[in-house]
Amino acid sequence: MMKYFPFKILIICILLPPVLYILSIQTLEGHLQKRYAQEIEDSYIGDTADLFQGRVAVQDAIGRNIDQYLHSRRLLTMGVKAKVTVTTKKNTLLYPAMYDPENKGEPPAASSNLIAQENFRLLNEGLLIDLDLSIEHNRLLSNVILGSYIFLSIVVLFLFYRAGGRKMVSEEQAREVEIKRLTALEEKHASRMKTLDQEREHLSTEIAQVKKRLAVEKEKQSQSEDEILEEMVSLEEQLQDNMAQQKEQQEEIEALEAKIAQYETGAKKSQTQRKKAADMLQKRFKILYKNLAVHDRAVKGFSGLTADLQLKAEEVIHQLNDDPSLVTIKRKVFGRKNRETVLEVIFAYKGRLYFRNSKAQGLEVLSIGTKHTQGKDLGFLDNL
Repeated sequence: MMKYFPFKILIICILLPPVLYILSIQTLEGHLQKRYAQEIEDSYIGDTADLFQGRVAVQDAIGRNIDQYLHSRRLLTMGVKAKVTVTTKKNTLLYPAMYDPENKGEPPAASSNLIAQENFRLLNEGLLIDLDLSIEHNRLLSNVILGSYIFLSIVVLFLFYRAGGRKMVSEEQAREVEIKRLTALEEKHASRMKTLDQEREHLSTEIAQVKKRLAVEKEKQSQSEDEILEEMVSLEEQLQDNMAQQKEQQEEIEALEAKIAQYETGAKKSQTQRKKAADMLQKRFKILYKNLAVHDRAVKGFSGLTADLQLKAEEVIHQLNDDPSLVTIKRKVFGRKNRETVLEVIFAYKGRLYFRNSKAQGLEVLSIGTKHTQGKDLGFLDNL
């Protein structure tokens, strides 16, 4: 199967998701950094009339507005971490509020004039906003981004795998047709060679009879010696021509046998490639479905399905791995005495999947096939 599956596509699909994930995280961080910084700068002071009239301290207004803004950002609950700092140009920290251990409880009340004067002084110094934004790994947002790229990579791999499978089947069918044609041609030449052998024997018999007649005619002098010699020469020429044709047919048969051997060698290579494809499929099942054991018989049956049936079969396998209660059981297949019960599942109308829940291995997919292979599958299950 690897003959029809580009190795460079496999490498690209493995390396591209983490690279795109890192670039996407960096790009999204830069975009959110600019956007949140601008939105906070537009709203963090609020109504300046309250500040200049002393109804609220500038630190409280800034803290309330920034907290409200941060709580309204849904992405902050999905893995985006934002740290905001507001200071004056003289390095007076306004946000986040500092905790003073010597001043516990409520701060002392101040007059509106003093609050307004303090607000005016702080605003006059000029305010600086510093936003440190980052996207944390292994959180909902980052996992969604990484999962999307992995899913896209798997889709690309599947499309190339299915295209390679179709090409392999097409070439296998063409090879079988060519082998049948060459075999029929060999049989035809073999039949022709047999006919030539019969003609040679017939000519040999005729030569013997002519020689016998020649001896008789020499005695009887009833026929001219020249005519007998000409007939013998003619028969000898026919015999030589027959032997030449026989040699030519033998060479053609040997050439056909060489071609058949070449195609049979190609068929053996295809069987080896199919075995490698089955091994890769078994490894993929072990990696994707941790809660299942998949029997070699099931892997072989799965690889023999069409692409549409493979999708439906893998959907059932996925359900068995995640939540077996979602799988609709058609019937129970009882094995021999003291054997574990095997359950049958139908997919895509004609597909059949058999599994059991053993104490030793847990859920185990035993066989996958269609209505046409059901008899063989049941025989296999009966011999487990």
